[in-house]
Amino acid sequence: MEYRTRTKKKRKWLRNSLLTVLVLFISVIIYCVYQYKNGLAEASNGKHMDAHTSYDDFQGAEPQFGEINILLLGSDSRGEEHARSDTLMIAHYNQKTHNMKVASIMRDSYVDIPEHGKNKINAAFALGGPELVRKTIKENFDVDINYYAIVDFEGFSKIVDLVAPNGIEVDIPYEMSYGIGMTLLPGKQILHGDKLIGYVRFRHDRLSDFGRVERQQEVVSKIKDQAVGVHSLLNLPKILGMATPYIDTNVDTPTILSIGKGLIAGDSKKVESIRIPLEDAYEDKTVNVGAVLKLDFEKNKQALRDFLSSSDGSSQ
Repeated sequence: MEYRTRTKKKRKWLRNSLLTVLVLFISVIIYCVYQYKNGLAEASNGKHMDAHTSYDDFQGAEPQFGEINILLLGSDSRGEEHARSDTLMIAHYNQKTHNMKVASIMRDSYVDIPEHGKNKINAAFALGGPELVRKTIKENFDVDINYYAIVDFEGFSKIVDLVAPNGIEVDIPYEMSYGIGMTLLPGKQILHGDKLIGYVRFRHDRLSDFGRVERQQEVVSKIKDQAVGVHSLLNLPKILGMATPYIDTNVDTPTILSIGKGLIAGDSKKVESIRIPLEDAYEDKTVNVGAVLKLDFEKNKQALRDFLSSSDGSSQ
């Protein structure tokens, strides 16, 4: 009799535990859906990516050894149908260590664009979308790209404000105003999303596009640092919802969630960065397409491949 009583209590405890887990699971799903829809709703009043834009099928290689290379493209569209890429980065993520690296390729790098001849690398996007950019990177640097993401910088401000509600601290060396639709005064200060766009896009300084790339890498690293924590983990569904209208990507949802969770909750290091071309591996030239950076491809290709390789020796 006592044995039956214990068995019934055990079954009741197990049933109640399973019921509790089920309720929690459903609650999490409801919360995630609610947050995701909230994010979509907050993004609804902004400028969205053109849903009618079509590109050639992206033929990215399958990720190897838990390492992912994502081509990040900022479109320089000001109403043109075929705009050049304003920003070209390769974000490298290691699913085992949760570490992230960012390689920036200068927009004026003079490269061979498959089936189109020599041109600035930012022309590849206008000529053939992300797939032609992928082919161009493979041909010139022998690096495989797995996915792409085209970012609308107008949506960037809202996403940053959600990830880093307290803003991002920067040290502005001199007044920035020309070409960014605002005036940023020199000195240390906290910038929020809208002004952060101006900070990363300003290029009319003594360093020209080189200074802009440095600022972009600085902000990416600081946003990642701000994102680490419970606040961003809880807001991840909302962040994804808000980002959806502003990002055109072929990264599947499970991979996005895995990367987001890994970066936010994982024990990752600071974002490493590199700029291509290297400081001593290019020449300023003027050719038929204008002022370009003529690269020493052996030095730059090796540097990029080494940078995107794992510390344990596996490589792309």
